Formats: sequence, structure tokens, C-alpha cells
Amino acid sequence: MSFSERPQAASMSNPRADRVRDVARLAGRSARSRRGQFLAEGPQSVREALVAHRERLSRGDEGLVTELYASQACLDRHPELAAGAQGVQTRIATDEVLAAMADTVNPQGIVAVCRFLDRPLDEVLDAGPRLLAVLCQVRDPGNAGTVLRAADAAGADAVIYSGSSVDIYNPKAVRSTAGSLFHLPVVTGVDVADLAARCAERGIGILAADGYGSLDLDELQDASAARRLLASTAGDGPVATPDGEQPPSYDLASPTAWFFGNEAQGLAPEEIALSDHRVAVPVYGSAESLNLGTAATVCLYASARAQRR
Repeated sequence: MSFSERPQAASMSNPRADRVRDVARLAGRSARSRRGQFLAEGPQSVREALVAHRERLSRGDEGLVTELYASQACLDRHPELAAGAQGVQTRIATDEVLAAMADTVNPQGIVAVCRFLDRPLDEVLDAGPRLLAVLCQVRDPGNAGTVLRAADAAGADAVIYSGSSVDIYNPKAVRSTAGSLFHLPVVTGVDVADLAARCAERGIGILAADGYGSLDLDELQDASAARRLLASTAGDGPVATPDGEQPPSYDLASPTAWFFGNEAQGLAPEEIALSDHRVAVPVYGSAESLNLGTAATVCLYASARAQRR
């Protein structure tokens, strides 16, 4: 029997009802932290949340989605959402109720209440990651979500947020991930100095994305390509660039944690000091700089390409 064919309770229609207010409180960080829950809004985010929910249940773990609220029109347009919500407490609600629950004026007809999904730092590092994105004092939720989405697209193994960064469960941050929040491990509240020490123990290099860095990302990519070419023809001998010079000392194909800093100030001096190298993304036009999301995407893809070659 399909979702739409089952007997349903009356549609939730009072935007001031206690249950509606209870869900809406998850827009605030204090309520999220106290309850260990957050909101996913819109078909894309909810679809990915339900996939992750089923995967968890198949492993014998606790489910991710605890409650689902949707308009009948949304479920009619996206029948896969109803099918994927088997076993989840689901209620039909009016658009007014959904708007009162969600952080946006138009929540696209569906809102899910989800459990926090961050992982312990040691669990992530002990899995032998090759590529990590580390956000240091990133304050804008849109940027926090955009970098996570870029890390997911680049095949990163995890995204790590310092304790001074914005809450990734902020509704705007969740929306900015476009569902990627449910695809890869996330670690929150990390002390960056402690992270650097643990990376060093495991042979994970740290690159600081810094516009004033002494290393140029293009040069690192060229050197990585030269290493591959020369290693394939010269065996295990010393690697040099075609003009005989030694390439930059850091190999992008190595396990790497990229540090990305605050939108306005960049990385703090103490965060830069923890890195092995400062790397600048070259700007060839007249722009003053790249925004955080763009710079992070370029850096992560540079490492991803080198590691996959």
C-alpha cells in the first residue's frame, strides 16, 4: 500500500500548535545542541537524509530521521520520498505549518527532523584519510555548507570544523550543502592544534590556503604531474623538473589536510604556524581575491586530481 493510500490523521493545519513550535525551535543552536537534532528542508536534502537513514538501519545502527512533515502535494510530486520514509513518523501538514516549522518562507513542502551525525575525530583519522577539509573560524553558514559540498564533490574523506566555526547544523548551512551533509563524515568542535598534532602522528600533511603563501598551487600541480611522468620513466631515482630544478617540496598526492580560514581575516597566525606549507591560489585577473568557497574548491580538486593520478 502506498503512502497516499494509507489512512492518515487529519492534516496539521495550526501553525501555532505546540508540535509546530517544538520543531521550529531547532532553528536555534541552543535547542539543536540540547536535543542533538537539526532540520533538513526541501526534497533534495530530505531525500539524501532518508538514504542515509536507511543505510544506518541496514547496518543495525540508530536511524537518522526521527520525524517527517510534508504537504500531500510534495509527496505526490516526489513519491520516492514517501517510499523512502517507511518506518519514519510522518505527518501531512499544510504549507502554513511547514513555513512555521522551517527556517525559510518556502520550505518546498517537506521538513525532516534528523539526529546529529558528526563523528569522533579519532574515528575519522584512524580510517586512513587521504584528503581532509578543515574549516578554521569560518563564521558564515553558507560558506560552511558550500565548502562541505565542494569537499564531497572532490571525494574528500571528511570535513572538520574548529570549535570557533559556525554550527554546520544551522539551517542555512544545511541547505548550502545540498544534501552533501549526509554523504561524508563530519567532525565538529575540534581544537586545531590538537588536530595538527594528530595529523603529524599519522603522516597527514597540512597545507594552509593563504593568499600570501610562498608556494603557488599551480606550481604544486605542475610538480605533481612531473613526478608522475619522471617516476614512470626513471624508476625510483631522484625526481627533477624538465629544466633540472627540484620541484616544490610538497607532493599533492600525499595524504593532506587543507586548512581554510575566516572569510574576512583568513587563517590566524597560530593556525598558519601549524601547517607544513602556506599555499596561494594564483589570481590571473584583476580580482582582489577568491571567496572562501571558490578557493576551497580549487585547492581540494588539486589534491584530488593528484591523488587519483
